[in-house]
Amino acid sequence: MSKLEGKVAVVTGASKGIGAAIAKALARDGAAVVVNYASSKAGADAVVEAITAAGGKAVAVQGDVSKAAQARGLIEAAVEQFGRLDVLVNNSGVYDFAAIEEVTEEHYRRIFDINVLGVLLATQAAARHLGDGGSIINISSAVTHVHTPTSVVYTGTKGALNAITGVLANELAPRKIRVNAVSPGFVETEGTHTAGVVGSEMATGIIAQTPLGRAGQPDDIAGVVAFLASDDARWLTGENITASGGIR
Repeated sequence: MSKLEGKVAVVTGASKGIGAAIAKALARDGAAVVVNYASSKAGADAVVEAITAAGGKAVAVQGDVSKAAQARGLIEAAVEQFGRLDVLVNNSGVYDFAAIEEVTEEHYRRIFDINVLGVLLATQAAARHLGDGGSIINISSAVTHVHTPTSVVYTGTKGALNAITGVLANELAPRKIRVNAVSPGFVETEGTHTAGVVGSEMATGIIAQTPLGRAGQPDDIAGVVAFLASDDARWLTGENITASGGIR
């Protein structure tokens, strides 16, 4: 029997990159997956098609998790479609680096609204349906360890997410709901390509400091998330697993 057979998972921001890899990994392990997207319907549909072509179950659901009504609608759609909810992966996030002199209110609010408020709203909606054995996994970042220059706002959101993970692990433990985080290091995705990070001097420097000597791939992160979603991680809560190839 597959590790997640009979379980239902919602993955926010799953139309590409790490989120897409997570959705596919959970489906391979037997979960029915709701592939959330904010704007990239084509990307989400492609993820669903890949999952169903491999014999899995998945649907795409649009929703901006930084809006309370849409976050609730996403979770309700999962329950209506599959009858239950067992796993929430809070992966939706944006990164936009700026030197402190360039930080604006708009920059701050956009990143905090999606990276922090979105996690709170999606978790709030999901907590009504999660029960004994439920698992929430927050996608943080190793940037909170390495303190990359010009990432002050983005790093702030991930630091907040780490603290939120610990608080919710304690708060939801009486209901036997586990809450953990995964902190990826530098990962090669569509986003890091678009941002010009891949192939840059910064990327070269990060890889040079990475003991395993390469950039991460989305599947490197997805496998860790699939483990935390499963009963193999039943004794883990409040943990933050750094998946970075050894960089600290």
